[in-house]
Parts: sequence; C-alpha cells; structure tokens
Amino acid sequence: MDRIIREDLIALRQTGTVQLVEALLADAFAAEHIPGARNVPGQVSAELAAQVAPDRAATVVLYCSGPYCNRSKMAAAAFARLGYADVRVYAGGKQDWAEAGLAFEGNRAPAPAAGAGRPE
Repeated sequence: MDRIIREDLIALRQTGTVQLVEALLADAFAAEHIPGARNVPGQVSAELAAQVAPDRAATVVLYCSGPYCNRSKMAAAAFARLGYADVRVYAGGKQDWAEAGLAFEGNRAPAPAAGAGRPE
C-alpha cells in the first residue's frame, strides 16, 4: 500500500474522489476526526468496509493518531485484501493534521481561553 502526505490528501479531498477512514476507537473518532472521515474502530470485515467505503474503485485513505500508530497500516492491509484497488496510508494522521493547524470535526470542547476560569 502507498503512503500519502498531507498536501496530497488535501488535494485529493478537493476532487471528492477519496474515501477517508480513521482507524481509531469510536471514542477517539467521536472526540475529533478529519472532516468527512468515517470510522473503523477495530477489525475490518467485508461488511464494515462496504459500509465505510462502498466504492472499491475509489481511493481509500486510512489514518490514525500519528506516525507511531500502526492501526491505519493494519486496516489498510485489510482493505487491500478485500479487493480495494487504491489503498493509501496517511501516516502523519491526526498529529500532522493538528500541527498544520487544520480543523477537526467532533464533540471535543474547545480549550478555554487564556486566563479563563481563574479567580480575579
């Protein structure tokens, strides 16, 4: 499977031809994920793969928390075994996305403003 860097992922997302999949537990996905991503929280079955990435001919990009996380690589290998034609791994994952200052979707509350919550 091929790797993809952030800049290429952004360009690919703009074409609308990518199926973006986060390979982290459901709680981590709910807290924050790259906009438009779907979630595969564990083992990838044929049924789950078809739900999150129905087009086997489209590019499927998997990511997880960062370069030291292997969940995206394991999930990508499962997608490839299931016959997906173009499977890539965004190894930088959430860490790289955040370091670039890019937005996430999810239910994580924003951090309080500097000085907020301190008694006067």
